[in-house]
Amino acid sequence: LAGLPFSLLAACSSVPSATYDLTAVSGGFAARAGHGQLAILRPDAILPADSDRIVVRAGPQSVAYLTGAQWADKLPALVQSRLIESFQNAHLLRTVGRPGMLADFNLQTSIRRFELDAAQNEAVIEIDAQIVAPSGRIIAGRLFKGDVPVASADPTAVAAGLDAALAQVMRDIVTWTAPQV
Repeated sequence: LAGLPFSLLAACSSVPSATYDLTAVSGGFAARAGHGQLAILRPDAILPADSDRIVVRAGPQSVAYLTGAQWADKLPALVQSRLIESFQNAHLLRTVGRPGMLADFNLQTSIRRFELDAAQNEAVIEIDAQIVAPSGRIIAGRLFKGDVPVASADPTAVAAGLDAALAQVMRDIVTWTAPQV
């Protein structure tokens, strides 16, 4: 017990992880505007993506987390917020928001991949999206992919690569969804 205060002190003095955020897409949306209201549901994800840690895929069956780095929130909540902002920045729909609003359609997404592929040195994102009517009927669905080369495993470079790949995916999701709503 005498060593307990020192071990707690050592835990408190550990270097905190660098925290990274993702950015919404703005400007340059080449799509026909829709007229409806859209609720963006929180994306589905399983571990390892359903956390605030940055995923590194070392091989087909091997995943790890980037040391000393984390997202500003759990990844699904962060992606939902940035996707809503991207739709709002596009000005292609009457209203876009979170569940709970009276929406004409819901956008349900599932994060399949959101990781640094260490073997290929690239940030890889795959998000499946479905436009769902209030009745629960799926109107349309599509898989969106983005990848960006990453020069190093430095956390800042990895976070920037994942942010750029997400920008590709979000731009595609907005331009695909808006005309259908």
